[in-house]
Amino acid sequence: MTAIEFTYSINTLTKSLKPFALRLTKDAEDANDLLQETLMKAFTNRDKFAEGTNLKAWLYTIMKNTFITNYQRLVRKKTFVDTTSNLHYINSQDSITENLAYSTFKMEDISAALKSLDEVYRMPFIMHFRGFKYHEIAEKLNIPIGTVKNRIHIARKELKDSLTQYTYSN
Repeated sequence: MTAIEFTYSINTLTKSLKPFALRLTKDAEDANDLLQETLMKAFTNRDKFAEGTNLKAWLYTIMKNTFITNYQRLVRKKTFVDTTSNLHYINSQDSITENLAYSTFKMEDISAALKSLDEVYRMPFIMHFRGFKYHEIAEKLNIPIGTVKNRIHIARKELKDSLTQYTYSN
């Protein structure tokens, strides 16, 4: 394929490449840049195109790979590495410690809410929480399985109502 034929073939496919570039970049200017870079790479590497194969697929592959390369370069550029003697990475979260006071308060509130439950609801709930199956709880407490399910349901509802400060509202 001559350079003129190659140029003509690429020009006919440019209109279908633009929407693909826009989908990748989500920005019109970046899409134009990506399209331009793709066409430039295609022209400079036209000797690598195997005649008789799908030119459109070849161009899409060049565009996709160019986009991925540019994205990885951008990510590396935005990652800051502190090169001081302790080699602490600012983007790393390995050194973050959480204040455990909040979890202590939560556990105290949960324990208080559990203690405030009526014994008939608390016992099946705690057993279920510890991994007992409904039928095992029913046998152990000598009550019907339907009653076990009902009491666990009521216990959950009461705990949810008493621990509203820890529920998330969307």
